[in-house]
Amino acid sequence: MALRRALGLAGAVGRRGCCSKRPLPPALLEALRDVVGGPNVSTAAAVCEQHGHDESMHRCAPPDAVVWPQDVAQVQELAALCHRHRVPMVPFGTGTGLEGGVNAVQGGVCFDLSRMATISELSLEDFSVAVEPGVTRKALNSHLRGTGLWFPVDPGADASLCGMAATGASGTNAVRYGTMRPNVLNLRVVLPDGSLLHTAGPGRQARKSAAGYDLTSLFVGSEGTLGFLTQATLRLHPLPEAVAAAVCSFPSVQAAVACTVQVLQAAVPVARIELLDEVMAGACSRYSRLELPEAATLFLELHGSQQGLAEQQQQAEELVRLHGGSIPAWARAPEEREQLWSARHSAWFAALALRPGCQGYSTDVCVPISRLPGVVVETQRDLRDAGLTGPMVGHVGDGNFHCILVFHPEDPDEARRVHDFAERLGRRALAVGGTCTGEHGVGLGKRELLREELGPQGLDTMRRIKAALDPHHLMNPGKVL
Repeated sequence: MALRRALGLAGAVGRRGCCSKRPLPPALLEALRDVVGGPNVSTAAAVCEQHGHDESMHRCAPPDAVVWPQDVAQVQELAALCHRHRVPMVPFGTGTGLEGGVNAVQGGVCFDLSRMATISELSLEDFSVAVEPGVTRKALNSHLRGTGLWFPVDPGADASLCGMAATGASGTNAVRYGTMRPNVLNLRVVLPDGSLLHTAGPGRQARKSAAGYDLTSLFVGSEGTLGFLTQATLRLHPLPEAVAAAVCSFPSVQAAVACTVQVLQAAVPVARIELLDEVMAGACSRYSRLELPEAATLFLELHGSQQGLAEQQQQAEELVRLHGGSIPAWARAPEEREQLWSARHSAWFAALALRPGCQGYSTDVCVPISRLPGVVVETQRDLRDAGLTGPMVGHVGDGNFHCILVFHPEDPDEARRVHDFAERLGRRALAVGGTCTGEHGVGLGKRELLREELGPQGLDTMRRIKAALDPHHLMNPGKVL
């Protein structure tokens, strides 16, 4: 928010400065209350403000009203009403996004789906479960406790699982278990006109299918622009018999990444392998009191059997030593592992602690792993030349990394440098065959980079899909395209 204000760009993403809409018709508000009840509709300024932003730097753009549907039938009725009145609709889960995906840039009605929190269709034999939008990652894994199964996709925040599907989220476990895309088997979607779609067919939960277009993958990563994800059927995974985690320091980022590539090539069953640059390692060390050296650092975790883990640890140690890394001390006890990963997950707060009183802005890109060392080194040089504080942390096994840019919100010059750096970073990733976002999504902030990434034909194809499903452009307008 402060970044946009400092740059004088607030009007570009603020609701009234973008495309001003007339107030909601009183008849529509009454009809919304008839569907969900008066207490489940609010036009209070504070409530709308709360639903007009996520964790990103984009200016708050509140909706005109917020509704809390209790079930899918109510979502259908509410969507049909908004569609009939040509009123924009914005889905809202937990508000933990990072690219302005919930900002109501054209006003309209925000659908807060957090009260739809049913977990159903759990099949231990088929390794699958169905969740509604109010179910978060931690809530599902708590529900699964004692079954021997878990859902491993972990973006850090305790986000809504349907929201994670909508943004194509991933996280620290993606190198072993994949992102949201391969872990979603089916979606129940309410389309803009209120009609209901099951992307793989009603009740389907097959592990694979060659039947027709892959509609499930179309909606994963659609960021609320094509419909409401009101249920996701997810692929579950068995809990590993044994887990070991370690932290290793290296003489350079290049050495750490080269070690990562060889670990993957050697088929060591690494479940997590995370890179911290020198600045981030020092910040996490001070914030979490882990006594890490200020050097390029890998956090890694192995999953396997009790018998196999010792051999895999030995393999990993040999590769670490080969690249000049410190020999890891393995943590097997859950409490020790939790301490290590708590430090990694606190990277955001550790970065902010580098400059107390300042604001953070996290941006991400993803590049081919072979190009990662060069891109990271060039990015570090760019940060120094721009005079910016931007420690880096990355899911190095996927080539995905984040810069957490810490800046003073009242310094317009620094805010401009942050904005310009973020655009250069996105273009740097594109120049080596990567993508402008590996997991945060496009939202408001990366629409221009998406155009450069896909090219005119790719973008035109996406626009045609959008027009076919949402011809009046009512679903989360102003995002992605």
